[in-house]
Order: sequence, then structure tokens, then C-alpha cells
Amino acid sequence: MRRYAVETLVDEAVKYYFIRDCETLEIVRLPSKYLKHKIKSNRSPNTVKRSAFSICYYLEYLEELSLDIPQVCGLDFEKQNDHFVGFLHWLKAGNHTQENKIRTINNGTCNAYLEDVFRFYLFAEAQDSRIGSLKVLSYSYHVAVNAVGVQKKLRYQSFKGYLKAEERDVRPAEQEEILTLLHACTNCRDQLLLLLLAETGFRIGELLGVRYTHDIDYTHHMVGVYFREDNDNDVRAKNAEYRKAKISQDTYEFLMYYLAEYRELLQHQSYLFINITGETAGHPLKVDSVYDMLKRMEKKTGIDLTPHMLRRYFANIRRKAGWRLEMIQQALGHKHINTTIKYLNIVDDELIEASQEFYAKHSALYGVKELL
Repeated sequence: MRRYAVETLVDEAVKYYFIRDCETLEIVRLPSKYLKHKIKSNRSPNTVKRSAFSICYYLEYLEELSLDIPQVCGLDFEKQNDHFVGFLHWLKAGNHTQENKIRTINNGTCNAYLEDVFRFYLFAEAQDSRIGSLKVLSYSYHVAVNAVGVQKKLRYQSFKGYLKAEERDVRPAEQEEILTLLHACTNCRDQLLLLLLAETGFRIGELLGVRYTHDIDYTHHMVGVYFREDNDNDVRAKNAEYRKAKISQDTYEFLMYYLAEYRELLQHQSYLFINITGETAGHPLKVDSVYDMLKRMEKKTGIDLTPHMLRRYFANIRRKAGWRLEMIQQALGHKHINTTIKYLNIVDDELIEASQEFYAKHSALYGVKELL
């Protein structure tokens, strides 16, 4: 169902897009082809959906300028650069919604939309060379020679017009906050959800995709993340990855208690987390329902907590316990270690203390006293 919705979304927008050469070319619905390509590449539904919106917004921008894609490719470098900088500012001003009632989007989101548009251009060029290529996506090269004379070609992307991204100010959850929410929960399902988020570091979509019949190693107390495309609640493991996390003995016992408490609802399907009341009781729990639960908890306790804050809590408490950075990266499922570093709440005092301890042990490292 999600796939058809995405393609319909784009088809509504591509009425603006034509390759205008009646003698040699037909109308091309490249946006739909591009999204089908993303789907076949196992991109997550949310990624495909964002790409669809990005392309729709850009096509609206082109319509306002009375331009089409080949004409943009035909512009010189400076005009292309101005064109895409203009698109960023067009997004920032909220022009991508007809009613203009959406809250102001941040610079990082604007940049992400443009990056989706650039990927679409590269796809379009690969599909039909007559469309042309973007000069702002060309690369310049600089040859550097290292100390032993080996040449290395360094590549720089030409487009430099991205908006300065704001720092994402997401704090990790505190242990006392987690304890308060656990005692404020009205059922053991929500308690187990909080416990597993804190103990596994899984993304909320990953945890909601866990199936108690296949993904839990009951002997070794391990919970696994598996990539699937057919989850009934539309969740998916990011990056088509697979990994496992070990939970504590106490949490494992609480898991068994939960399975016994809701066995009648759970036995009709395989998902660990389900709706426990109402007409949808027994159906897989969805992400929106988790956020609704956390909002109710906020009104009850005054504590604003999100799944991502619990993920950051996991990273920070493991670092304080002495886990290597690479282990934390692997546990979180990050492709790049720089992403993991951003999760860690390393403050100046800790850096100063670590430096003092280092120099206390290695004060004579450079033989400075001999220089006096």
C-alpha cells in the first residue's frame, strides 16, 4: 500500500514535467521511475516518501520559474548555482505548501531535500543522456603528493550553496527520568518498550519490527534486528542491516512476564509489541502510537522523552562503562563513526580530566626538562 501511495504522490506532480522535443522525445515520467528504482534498492518507506516529497516540491518550484529539467541542465555554472540556492531559500520560506501553514523547516531538512533532487538529476542523466548533466555536480580535482612521493587525487564537489545546518540539540535521557516514566506507565507493555529501548539502543522502528517468534534468542537473552519489507506496521530496519543486543536478566524476566500477561492477544500474530485495547487489540503497534503514549506520559510526569533520547542514553551510559567507540557504533548500527561521536555527551570537564590523567602518567613524554 505504501508503494502505491508514493507513486500516486509523484504522478500528481509530474504533470508539470515534460521533455519538450516533440520530434524525438515522448513525455517521460522519470520521477515515478526514480522512486521505483529507490524501492527496488530496498530503501526504507520513509526514505522513498521523503524523496517523493522532495521531487514534488522541486517540480512546483520549476513550474513557478517556467523551467523544465533539460533547460536547467543547459544553464551555465553560475546560473545553475543560483537556481538551486534559490530552491533552498524557496523551501525555507515555506513556499512548498500551497497554504503556507507548515512550520518553518530547518536548514538541514532543506539541504536534504536538495540532495534528493540532485540524486534524481543523476538518475535522469543515466536514463537519458539527452537530458544533460548538472554542472554544479561536476567535480574538480587536486593532486596532492605525500611525504614519500605518492600522488593522491583529491575530489571536491563544486556546489557550495547548501544552507548552514543547525546543530541538532538532542540530549540523552537521564536514568531518573526513565525510572519515573516506568513507574508512571499503566501497563507492562509500555514498561517493556521503555526498558528495551534503554537496553538495546535500537531505533523505535527496529524495535517495533521485532517478532517474538523469530527474533529473540531466549537461551542467551538476545534480541535481534532483522531487515524485512513486509512488516504490517510499516516499520523497517535502517540500512537493510542485521544485528543483535543482549538484555539484562531482570529485563528478560520482565519480557517473559509480558508475554504471559498478553499471551491471548500475542498468540494470533508474531510481533512483540501490539495494541492491547480497542478495536485494534492484537494488531502490531505503530510508531505514532508510541509517540502518543510518550506525550501522555509527558502530561502526567512533566518529562519530555523520545525514543531517540533513549537511544542516546544507551550510547552515553555504555561509554561511561568503558565501551570502545567502535563497539558503541556497532551496537547503534551506525555506518559512520562520526555519527556515533555526535551521540556522546562529552563535556569539557571530562576532556580536561582525561588530559590531566594522561599527562600525569606521561609528563616526560617529550623530554621538556632537558630543554630547560
